[in-house]
Amino acid sequence: MLEDKFEGKLVRLRALRSEDAEHHLRWRNDPEVVRWATAGDPCFGPVTAEAVALGFDTMLRLIPRESAVFTVEDLAGGNVIGMADYRDLDPYSGVATLGVTIGEREFWGCGHGSDALRLLVDHLFGAYSLNRLELDTWSGNERAVRAFTRLGFREEGRRRSAVLLDGKRYDSVLFGMLREEWADGARQDVGAAV
Repeated sequence: MLEDKFEGKLVRLRALRSEDAEHHLRWRNDPEVVRWATAGDPCFGPVTAEAVALGFDTMLRLIPRESAVFTVEDLAGGNVIGMADYRDLDPYSGVATLGVTIGEREFWGCGHGSDALRLLVDHLFGAYSLNRLELDTWSGNERAVRAFTRLGFREEGRRRSAVLLDGKRYDSVLFGMLREEWADGARQDVGAAV
């Protein structure tokens, strides 16, 4: 069951609304957001308002048993600051892929992304009988690597030199977390780290 919102220490995850499209358009056209979120992947941005509108129509119809996109709001001010999602939820194998993007630069490095990711992990392990969650980033995004590791995700593999950014090669880094790892202590460690 998809709840309307989840609150953490710094952020709230809430259901996506059509008016959130304006934030997505701004983030996906911000070169720094595109760089850190996707290593400059042109499929993420820049994009037109029409492309975001088409994508939003699809995102608003997602079936929570398979995938969902949440809006990340800052608890202190109530501002929309990012998005969190899960996709490829496979109930048979018990696996889902997730991601978090903080699009508002002034919130970078302050723990908001970690708090959003923790809420998403709690929701997925709590609402579904999943055994494994996974996510990835590029090796140049050291802030994301630290956040994932601090939350209890383990590096599981690298696709060497799979990412090209500004003429330089980086690895694509895969992280995973098993249900028992989250239950065995990652959740308790997060409180001090966020």
